[in-house]
Amino acid sequence: MRTRPLKVALLGCGVVGSEVARIMTTHADDLTARIGAPVELAGVAVRRPSKVREGIDPALITTDATALVKRGDIDVVIEVIGGIEPARTLITTAFEHGASVVSANKALLAQDGAALHAAAEEHGRDLYYEAAVAGAIPLIRPLRESLAGDKVNRVLGIVNGTTNFILDKMDSTGAGYQEALDEATALGYAEADPTADVEGFDAAAKAAILAGIAFHTRVRLDDVHREGMTEVTAADFASAKEMGCTIKLLAICERAADGGSVTARVHPAMIPLSHPLASVRGAYNAVFVESEAAGRLMFYGPGAGGSPTASAVLGDLVAVCRNRLNGATGPGESAYAALTVSPMGDVVTRYHISLDVADKPGVLAQVATVFAEHGVSIDTVRQQGKDGGASRSGEFETGGEASLVVVTHRASDAALTGTVEALRSLDTVRGVASIMRVEGE
Repeated sequence: MRTRPLKVALLGCGVVGSEVARIMTTHADDLTARIGAPVELAGVAVRRPSKVREGIDPALITTDATALVKRGDIDVVIEVIGGIEPARTLITTAFEHGASVVSANKALLAQDGAALHAAAEEHGRDLYYEAAVAGAIPLIRPLRESLAGDKVNRVLGIVNGTTNFILDKMDSTGAGYQEALDEATALGYAEADPTADVEGFDAAAKAAILAGIAFHTRVRLDDVHREGMTEVTAADFASAKEMGCTIKLLAICERAADGGSVTARVHPAMIPLSHPLASVRGAYNAVFVESEAAGRLMFYGPGAGGSPTASAVLGDLVAVCRNRLNGATGPGESAYAALTVSPMGDVVTRYHISLDVADKPGVLAQVATVFAEHGVSIDTVRQQGKDGGASRSGEFETGGEASLVVVTHRASDAALTGTVEALRSLDTVRGVASIMRVEGE
């Protein structure tokens, strides 16, 4: 066994970074046995050096992250500061000065993953980032290595714990969106500014990473269609239950039927209660992978938090250190397929549309005609007067308002968009209350 320790620089010492440092210290002997050499925390770059950090030698603390990664004796840099800059510059500087990198930075990888992989390859170093998607759940490595010989056709997942907690609370208790968000904030699941989570930015970055690895194609954050879940209502959940569904914010990455293109999207969707993802509760994450040879696989577990994320970081650390000892590198970017990334309009799925309409004869026929003119086939229709009465056939009583719920067969997103625009132009349609995709069937 090598006796000279492998030196590790830690960039960031917040919730995740402090847990990484703690485990490196308390599990030092185990890490040594697993790697084949001791690992030594050689420096910790922080913004506020005066903050007390239990278990970390104050002599290791520095505010000069650039000087730390330029030292030349650093074997591995762990980056958990997040954001685009200075993380991007620090990572490329680390490669230039001989260090491999372990990162949890989903936003940076989704935006500049190709450039970072190119820099790692140029300098013969590793770039690992299991912690960037779904916390402790082993997902990146299975896609990149275990399924490397298979053809992945679809990745469907819940990759944001905050939104899953909120939607689960709305489903199980009947709470409204704001009430569920307030509880998530009080429990520490949601940030003071929850925009990145509830508007789907966090999940979109993860979808870009997953799509790139699954389909061996460069997929950037800008390629991912994104919709948030702030407009989901209790009425949407009531409609979902009538269909035997629940609602989840899903990241969906798909290969087209002809195999020549891929799509990546994030949006709320109805999903059947029979689907494994429907039973994912609270702040947990789960990702469902469909491949030709392996079939259907599901990865499930805690998707955030200091300890789970630190577990993924340290798993990468062990792998990178082993590579270092063997004078090798692990798998880098594999974008050999170079498939086209198609726009959202090409996506084909089913839809649930809720309309507020005039309660008078002829409305259903008008609505059905619009769907037919745009090539969108109707599966079921449910009519309901504002007094709560419902039926599946016949026309409305006159003299008031009613809701009309239409569930379609599979159609393109572009066709559905055209249908909705035309429906809004009808005098008898007072408003489009809700549009929800139906997935996982």
